[in-house]
Amino acid sequence: MTPRVREILNWYGADNPGVLTNMSRMLNQGRLSGTGKLVILPVDQGFEHGPARSFAKNPIGYDPSYHFELAIESGCNAYAAPLGFIEAAARDYAGEIPLILKINNSDSLFSDSNAPISAMTSSVEDALRLGCAGIGFTIYPGSQERKQMYEEIAFAASEAKKAGLVVVVWSYARGAGLSKEGETAIDVISYAAQIACQLGAHIVKVKPPSAHIEQAEAKKVFDAQQIKITKLSDRTKHVVESCFNGRRVVIFSGGAAKGTEDVLDEVKQLAAGGSFGSIMGRNAFQRPKKEAIELLNNIMDIYKG
Repeated sequence: MTPRVREILNWYGADNPGVLTNMSRMLNQGRLSGTGKLVILPVDQGFEHGPARSFAKNPIGYDPSYHFELAIESGCNAYAAPLGFIEAAARDYAGEIPLILKINNSDSLFSDSNAPISAMTSSVEDALRLGCAGIGFTIYPGSQERKQMYEEIAFAASEAKKAGLVVVVWSYARGAGLSKEGETAIDVISYAAQIACQLGAHIVKVKPPSAHIEQAEAKKVFDAQQIKITKLSDRTKHVVESCFNGRRVVIFSGGAAKGTEDVLDEVKQLAAGGSFGSIMGRNAFQRPKKEAIELLNNIMDIYKG
């Protein structure tokens, strides 16, 4: 147990030894073991976007086992996926990497921009049965359906914590009151991160924030307090501060597929701003395996400093 990991675990004083053990499993796994940083491979895109859009660029990705192998061989801290992908290969790789069961998911066959909501697709019991270290859950702050989502994660998080599981919340602001640009605005991303923390998340996942400010009332405060937002590293620092002054782990998504240099440049700025790590999906598994491992290793090296 490194001093940094012990420090992070001490931030979660209300949690039982089971939760802290599973947090420790993640923080002490892979190439970033003991650093307090995380790189997680998430593969929920088949459910969210469809198989061809997700896996046709690298067809071995249609096989659930491939993603376990990629996460393990690259030295990731954890692997996150919906029920089907984890069930398909969890026995074959039991104990080799901490697993995060994504217990709610949505699909792109139907969308409601005013009221996005994900369906409950598995449970805390499934996570325990499969030997997972945690559960993952998506919320959409700003959605007309946020009341239902907040109540669902409140219940699921309570059950998960009693069972000793880590709670990871994907917090993506969307809804009628937000412009498309506003979904990644610095004030909105930091607000979404704060909401996830207030809902009891141990680990928060958000998108990298842009310099746009969506809310007029927020802009007044950003201007009056001279909050720096010009550089991504500055914006990252503000998001980390919004997560209980850095006392909750916040990691950033890799976003849409992009070139290697663009990915690494973004990660360098995130790391400079104090990010605890990245959760890198399409930008990893849509590449050939050797290239994906090299990319993930380079990202890990950046977070190592």
